[in-house]
Amino acid sequence: MTTPGRRERKKAATRRALSDAALGLFLARGFDKVTVAEIAEAADTAVSTLFAHFPAGKEALILGDGAERGRALAEAVRDRPQGTSILKALKDFLATRGPFEAEPDAYTRQVTELVVTTPALRAYARAMWTDNEESLTTVIAAETGRDADDLSLRLLARYVLEIPDIAGTAPNAPAALEVAFEHLTRGWPDL
Repeated sequence: MTTPGRRERKKAATRRALSDAALGLFLARGFDKVTVAEIAEAADTAVSTLFAHFPAGKEALILGDGAERGRALAEAVRDRPQGTSILKALKDFLATRGPFEAEPDAYTRQVTELVVTTPALRAYARAMWTDNEESLTTVIAAETGRDADDLSLRLLARYVLEIPDIAGTAPNAPAALEVAFEHLTRGWPDL
């Protein structure tokens, strides 16, 4: 593996500075009371630099653009250990994310609380999950030898992708994750 060049390191540092500045301002004043200009100023960058790194705006500063989620979901299904069901692999994957983590670090706890309590961030997070419906359906179909147009697989993918929004806001999110997958397993016992 090659180490990133100077340019890539600078880009990563700028992205981190913008994300850190945004989180600090959001936690101090609330998401809706912070402007992109204030975030750029706090990170010592221009607003145009902020949008060059985060074209989706303020929400992306905290939650990213969703591309990583799609890749990670597909990998969870494709790279699951031999003998592990697709549903178990997806449950295990979600158990490592945000509100479902058993022992989250301070940053994860702060971001999770911010997302759950901020309607714009919660809606953005939900969209980032549900935008992966087609790709998750496709990978499940490929792994099971079924047709990607199978309505049952599309329904399963959508239900799985709604879990972070529904179960992730429960008082005991890890327990809610277990309940959600118990129900999914009853509906799709062969997956």
